[in-house]
Amino acid sequence: MVPQEPLVVGAIEEPDDLTGDILILGAGGMLGHALRYVIPNAVAKGHELDITNRENITTFIEDLRPAIVINAAAYTDVDGCEDHRIYAMLVNGIAPGYLAAACQEVDAVLVHYSTDYVFDGTQIEYCENNPPHPLNVYGESKLLGEQNVAMEMDDYRIIRTSWLFGPYGKNFVDTMLNLSPKMEQVKVVNDQFGKPTYTIDLALDTTGVIVCDPGIYHLTNDGICSWYEFASAIIPNAVPCTTDEFPRKAKRPKCSVLTSTKTDPLRHWREALADYLKAKGREVQA
Repeated sequence: MVPQEPLVVGAIEEPDDLTGDILILGAGGMLGHALRYVIPNAVAKGHELDITNRENITTFIEDLRPAIVINAAAYTDVDGCEDHRIYAMLVNGIAPGYLAAACQEVDAVLVHYSTDYVFDGTQIEYCENNPPHPLNVYGESKLLGEQNVAMEMDDYRIIRTSWLFGPYGKNFVDTMLNLSPKMEQVKVVNDQFGKPTYTIDLALDTTGVIVCDPGIYHLTNDGICSWYEFASAIIPNAVPCTTDEFPRKAKRPKCSVLTSTKTDPLRHWREALADYLKAKGREVQA
């Protein structure tokens, strides 16, 4: 279970209109933990419930009959997806269709998370209605998941987000904090741009999207930065480099800025980062 006082700083107001009729999938992950904190009365399932097994997930949802299913389960290793394409497509692409079909049968709302990586990064920003064009297997698999959800049901909320950080999971902030004391300089790419997003903020705003109209939503913290600019707010010894100097197996979009046309923006990522670092006894770098 999530501790009573997790690594969260700031006033958290628990929504009073959400009950135990909610099922959270992927509850063991970073976002799943945030959702469990924000919606403590929900039924929470992690790896013990295999969403890639259509019969099992259908039976479970039919027996539970939740009003809302929030799917935070995903294979998020972007480079790993290049080596394990079939698995990525199964978890991120096909399984969401199974969930959607099961939700349709019991009249449940499905909230499903997707990613900025469904876009190719050739535009300055992306709204909800911009055509996706992924550059890597991870993005392809998440786009397939979006398509299968929309094909199998009507009452869905697809939430695209980006650059997640938060307690209880591997994330960029913790990676920088771990590397900084071990290296004289930490090289970080300065030609990829996006919006860092705090899992607690995302989970809180998810509760508002649930009562919105069906469709696709972009939810991120406000403010645009490069990975280097993000790192410079975390550690004092980050230095910029180019993507070409730091090659990765999966190609990344250069500018995957998500803009929302349907909801108000979340607070600025620097404010959210300050809360996260404060809980660790640290401060945002000037």
